Amino acid sequence: MHRIVTKYFTFLLALLFINFFPQVSHAQENDKEQAITKAINKLFDGMRDGDSTAVRSVFMPECTMYSAFRTSDFKSMMRAGDIESFVTAVGTPHEKVWDEKISNLIIHVDDNIATAWMDYHFYVGETFSHCGTNVMQFFLSDNEWKIIHLMDTRKKECE
Repeated sequence: MHRIVTKYFTFLLALLFINFFPQVSHAQENDKEQAITKAINKLFDGMRDGDSTAVRSVFMPECTMYSAFRTSDFKSMMRAGDIESFVTAVGTPHEKVWDEKISNLIIHVDDNIATAWMDYHFYVGETFSHCGTNVMQFFLSDNEWKIIHLMDTRKKECE
């Protein structure tokens, strides 16, 4: 009888382990994704508000930035940017709001690194400017997700 109870107890423990721990892991991943989404929203809210302090706060100081685009003769080009110029441009008062609207956000996380991929449409006030895709790489620094690399495409027409 003792053997049957032990086997039954072991079986129940195994079921609990199998069912509980993936949920804990999934919940932890969701928490990380929510924190990354919060950092992304802080960036774009800061852009809309012209708040250079908020924008700077989501970047690592050594962040790299690149834009990929095609020339009028369809040649593929890439241009480097720098975080300080970006923060200055965003933080300079604008007559019209700079509004980057994102969609189709996909986040992949492993431990203390992550990648976020999203489509965007950029508006100056109500006027469409350009669109494309943002790819951001994050590092978990002092319990905050910070952007360490940002690359975007820039197009006048998007699907």
